[in-house]
Amino acid sequence: MELTLDRLTKQFGARIAVDRVSAKLGPGVTGLLGANGAGKTTLMRMVCDVLRPTGGQILLDGRDAAEMGDEYRALLGYLPQDFGYYPDFTALDFMRYMATLKGFTSRDGRARSMELLEEVGLADDARRKVKTFSGGMRQRLGIAQAMINDPSILVLDEPTAGLDPKERVRFRNLIAGFAQDKVVILSTHIVSDVEFIANRILVMRQGSFVLDGTPEQVVKQAAGKVWECHVPAHRAEEMSSTMQVANVRYAPDGHAVVRVVADRPPMEGAVAVEPTLEDLYLLVFRDGGVR
Repeated sequence: MELTLDRLTKQFGARIAVDRVSAKLGPGVTGLLGANGAGKTTLMRMVCDVLRPTGGQILLDGRDAAEMGDEYRALLGYLPQDFGYYPDFTALDFMRYMATLKGFTSRDGRARSMELLEEVGLADDARRKVKTFSGGMRQRLGIAQAMINDPSILVLDEPTAGLDPKERVRFRNLIAGFAQDKVVILSTHIVSDVEFIANRILVMRQGSFVLDGTPEQVVKQAAGKVWECHVPAHRAEEMSSTMQVANVRYAPDGHAVVRVVADRPPMEGAVAVEPTLEDLYLLVFRDGGVR
């Protein structure tokens, strides 16, 4: 299966939200990284046929998704940033309702619903009303409903918002297993969400793809631009206000190790270190631009 974005464009009045982006996506997890306002949600809404493109097209195995209509939409699973739910439904009722919308029989819908509630850790809460759920529990329910029809294309927009670290690990393992023969697009500005499971990273800025490659290939763009500086602790705060600081580690002896993203050594004695995906993200979005 191959999902092709061909010069996809979306314009709202004079503002271009997505600017002629092109990519071919196969099975596996594609991480879509970008700051808020980069165009990620608009792009994903077009992929899910919620928004119609101003220009360009989406192709599934060479067929125009717009012409496929319901056939294309039946292959989709979608978790938007704010998914709608009925607060007085129980989790199981909500899942069975979504299963019915996807064409399941009552019996099969119940079985599939319980299977997914188990996978996202909500089986024990299946008969609780959704309005009593925490934000993290509602988000896990949203992930489950997106997968109800075993979609061939799964689109997840900020899926780990509100999840605690343990829940995020469970989510990553679930998606990694699911994506072996599916096209999964995971949009986020939380780097660790995609660092361990993405086969491919697309970095989006101001409506365009500015980087595309495997995590290893993308991270290489920051090679030679990440430094560690050993300084007195009182200097760490000063550096944070004048430099692109990725991390500060304070030591009991009154010193600190400051990790800085910069084109050249930020100070005498700075040592070049191996970059991470988070360093690359800071490099791309520092001062709103790519350098």
